[in-house]
Amino acid sequence: MDRRKVALIVDLAVKATLIGLLVFAVARPDLPQFHGKAMAGRALTYPLAALIVPVWWWLRGRQRGSSYPYALDTLLVLPFLIDVAGNAANLYDRIGWWDDANHFVNWAILVSAFGQLLVRLPVQRLAAFGLAVGFGCVTAVLWEFAEYFTFIRNSPELKTAYTDTLGDLALGLSGSVLAAWITVTVLWAKDTATQARAAV
Repeated sequence: MDRRKVALIVDLAVKATLIGLLVFAVARPDLPQFHGKAMAGRALTYPLAALIVPVWWWLRGRQRGSSYPYALDTLLVLPFLIDVAGNAANLYDRIGWWDDANHFVNWAILVSAFGQLLVRLPVQRLAAFGLAVGFGCVTAVLWEFAEYFTFIRNSPELKTAYTDTLGDLALGLSGSVLAAWITVTVLWAKDTATQARAAV
């Protein structure tokens, strides 16, 4: 099967699974794993992640004749899917380290998605590294703001929220740095080789 067809199937599967799990969460708010997790807010905002790349490509990339960035699209949506899947399977309450792992892994994935954009832009490696880490830091802070205002301030978790937030930010930063380093080493080398072949 053609590589781009495989990428399309994976991309659509990730998005369909995300939407399916969000529908399940909204349809079954009585389940204990969804109590106090702001699932209605997730159901309203998470689908936006599935629209960002298609809308951007339709408005800009398609006109320039560029191919669809499946990797960027899938990586951008994947952290939201992992979060919802973790809630649906009650992993946040059943596995003590699940939340910590999510902050590290999901920010590594999210910044990798941003890295897919950076390798397409006319920026130097050092600038790209800084932009990637900065993107990860800002989004991690905004996420903690959102968590606080949507459910933590009115939940029993408020007692340990400060320590937990510091840990989450440290893990998000670590995942961001790792993804930024991969972007300016592995991805940068591959993108340079691809551009060189295209120029021949």
